[in-house]
Amino acid sequence: MGLLGACGAPVPPGAELNLCLRHHLAAYDWVSRDVGVTDVLPSPCLACGSRLGVRYPSGWLCAVCEWKVGDLPDGIVASTRLDVVYYLRAGQRIKIGTSANPRARLAQLSFDDLLAFERGNRLLEQQRHSQFAAHRIGRGEWFDTNDELLAHIELLRAGVDDPWNSYSLWVSEHLATHG
Repeated sequence: MGLLGACGAPVPPGAELNLCLRHHLAAYDWVSRDVGVTDVLPSPCLACGSRLGVRYPSGWLCAVCEWKVGDLPDGIVASTRLDVVYYLRAGQRIKIGTSANPRARLAQLSFDDLLAFERGNRLLEQQRHSQFAAHRIGRGEWFDTNDELLAHIELLRAGVDDPWNSYSLWVSEHLATHG
């Protein structure tokens, strides 16, 4: 017969404390009140767009900018402008565009994958269009998939699982330095 906790219920094998599962969970809940639990936010942070948060009994905080989820941004946060160049894939084509509000812009477009973000405005976008001009489709923002462009996108994605994480970090840094 295995160990029994102080309450008389069995202790899970390998447990570091002589507690049953129910009391382990109660202890976890007790500790998480102070340290929080990192998890996916119920909706993107209104201040920075991050999807990673910390859940406390009193509510959620964004894990990137620490904005209280549900509070509406105001002042400098609401007027924060951070231009990015975005790279999207649709079939065998890649779009290079720019936006100061990528969530709203990308919601207007039809695409298969968001490949990367790069901090920059229309000037950088135009430079990228010139850089990859040999693969441009017509006069628009779409390009045939090619090794040079894919290598550039891989450099932008280095160490980044989700392009939105980069964007959230940039917004948070911008707020910290300009707020």
